[in-house]
Amino acid sequence: MKVLKFGGTSVGSAQRMKEVAKLICDGQQKIVVLSAMSGTTNSLVEIADYFYKNNPAGAIERINLLEQKYEQDIDGLYSNAKYKEKAKKLIGEYFDYLRTFSQAVFTIFEEKVILAQGELISTTMFQLYLEEIGENSVLLPALDFMKIDKNAEPDMAFITENLNQVLAENPGKLYYITQGYICRNFYGEIDNLQRGGSDYTASLIGAAIKAEEIQIWTDIDGLHNNDPRFVKGTQPVRFLNFDEAAELAYFGAKILHPTCILPAKLNNIPVRLLDVLEPQLPGTLISAKSKKSAIQAVAAKDGITAIKIKSGRMLLAYGFLRKVFEVFESYQTPIDMVTTSEVGVSVTIDNTKNLSEIVDNLKKLGSVTVDEDMVIICVVGDLRPDNFALQAQAVAALKGIHVRMISYGGSNYNISFLVNAKDKKPALQALSDALFNS
Repeated sequence: MKVLKFGGTSVGSAQRMKEVAKLICDGQQKIVVLSAMSGTTNSLVEIADYFYKNNPAGAIERINLLEQKYEQDIDGLYSNAKYKEKAKKLIGEYFDYLRTFSQAVFTIFEEKVILAQGELISTTMFQLYLEEIGENSVLLPALDFMKIDKNAEPDMAFITENLNQVLAENPGKLYYITQGYICRNFYGEIDNLQRGGSDYTASLIGAAIKAEEIQIWTDIDGLHNNDPRFVKGTQPVRFLNFDEAAELAYFGAKILHPTCILPAKLNNIPVRLLDVLEPQLPGTLISAKSKKSAIQAVAAKDGITAIKIKSGRMLLAYGFLRKVFEVFESYQTPIDMVTTSEVGVSVTIDNTKNLSEIVDNLKKLGSVTVDEDMVIICVVGDLRPDNFALQAQAVAALKGIHVRMISYGGSNYNISFLVNAKDKKPALQALSDALFNS
């Protein structure tokens, strides 16, 4: 069985939902994971914000506007009057439920319940449409089997047991429709997977059922060898291994989230990235296989801050780096890149929520310099130490760019460069010219 995931733009209108239905209804059994319709989650975030600010009138106004939008989608999706009325009744119940939050104390728990409604609505509409056109399908509520533990990590034992039980309770179906992103937490409350959202859901489901393949459907033909928003003439990468894909996803390739790679990798389940607008194209296949002696792609991660700590006490001091990293750990701030010298260490972060407190604590260890508005450029491929020509080629491509940091050696698949944000586009273009267009 395959697992197919469709994001918000793929189900962003009545017409898009019909196209997805045509795509999946091929007589082969599959699990289909859907996100909320595009724009819905942002609207729900805004609604929750009004409730937080104790402005129920503002929240209800936004709820009414969103409901009107869905009424138009319902009119466009269903052709049978009976199904239109049924859909309006079902979807209306979700919006009536949203309005009840104006009468209660509003906390982060209520916010997560509100955010879950987008996926619940989209899957209800889609399943009802499949029912209207006579397809053999069933809706599987993700809240019945998707769960995270007390550390907010997926509870794979629970997911595997309960998902397979739910599937066994619905035998003979061809298409199983479920929600991405949402889950229950350790205490049974409605929560979400946060990192990776629906991509992560699809990968966890694939791992739980030992799927034949996991397919991530977006609106671009696979993962490209550079960012098409900044570089002309990019090409799809047809094959990647799991580690290359994870590096690219972590360092800025928006088509895929890095968390969704790990469950697939651990279970050796291929992940295929496909274009919902041109489903006949091959997309990108991610598997355990590697392409030797080749650079595969370039990605860029924005919003980076570089922090340099310089101290004479670092020289021969075995505890210095531990103290530095403990500062970041205490503020739950991950580090992307690290470079060291005898008297200094430079790191990069993309979460500046606690930057001032981090800097204050680092000043106890040495002098601190902060550079903001930076970008990490990541070059991914077969970059094992013996492939020194590829490393040299990547470095030489940036000879005209001011490079703040270079990180290499932590992985056989990645060399990363830190540059100023203003140099992002010329750096990406220079790498494409040298690595792919020459």
